[in-house]
Amino acid sequence: MHSIYPAAPADDTAQWNLGPVIQALRSSREDKHKIRHNGRVRELPSREALTTIVNGLSAALFPTHYGRPNLTDESIDYFVGDTLNTTLNRLSEQVRRGLLFSIPAGDEQNGASDDAALAQQARDITRAFAASLPDIRALLVSDVQAAYAGDPAATSVAEIMLCYPGTIAILYHRLAHQLHALGAPFLARLIADIAHTLTGIDIHPGARIGASFFIDHGTGVVIGETAIIGQRVRLYQAVTLGAKRFPADASGALIKGTPRHPIVEDDVVIYAGATVLGRITIGAGSTIGGNVWLTQSVPANSNVSQAQMRND
Repeated sequence: MHSIYPAAPADDTAQWNLGPVIQALRSSREDKHKIRHNGRVRELPSREALTTIVNGLSAALFPTHYGRPNLTDESIDYFVGDTLNTTLNRLSEQVRRGLLFSIPAGDEQNGASDDAALAQQARDITRAFAASLPDIRALLVSDVQAAYAGDPAATSVAEIMLCYPGTIAILYHRLAHQLHALGAPFLARLIADIAHTLTGIDIHPGARIGASFFIDHGTGVVIGETAIIGQRVRLYQAVTLGAKRFPADASGALIKGTPRHPIVEDDVVIYAGATVLGRITIGAGSTIGGNVWLTQSVPANSNVSQAQMRND
């Protein structure tokens, strides 16, 4: 069989004059535009490895839904144990790589980046993470139950777990949030971004989200780093829980980590396209209508729409 594409020249590099380009790129990397963390080469966490890890954790948490549907009562625990052992070994290595980016500039010379100490810290974080998996599963079950109860189109739990982007996004978030809380924020951020790519839902791993959380449809939902969401909260597509402004220090640099996103109390429903900005509080039992732009707190049991705001 003959190819429809012409054969490449024998010496591909000669026609592009790559020598000066390669040298200029080296100069950019090593000198002019150097952006390596603390000025040194780093082992980056792998998105591919993290995808495999989250798939493994999902299979361990819900073996027949995300693992193997043909598991039996006799084989399921062996499957969970083997999957967890392999997955946690992989996770520990990725945590170690992520921790390299948590070392403040200058501390490397003081022994803070000692390889053995860093590897031990990664193992400690991974061990604590493993111990939290039963609690994470309990939260995820509450989320699935909330979706089934809250969506008249849902026909089964299996449909929700396999077909709902909001369920996938919150699964990734529960795992990422725990890693964030345990001291692996860079890794958590990567997991959150993988979820964003898969679902179109962007949840910062620092956001605190209570049980029985349901994102219906989900596309375009954004939840910021310091958002706090209570129990039994429901969001629809294109909802933003964002910051109104970004405080800066005297030099003009943004101040990191300040509370700047909304607090959403228990039993709140926020409909499609609503934008809620700033460190405001949405009182328990409130309903925020579609396309509302909200930058002030509302008391419990409020109904907020574009045309009016009233307290019932």
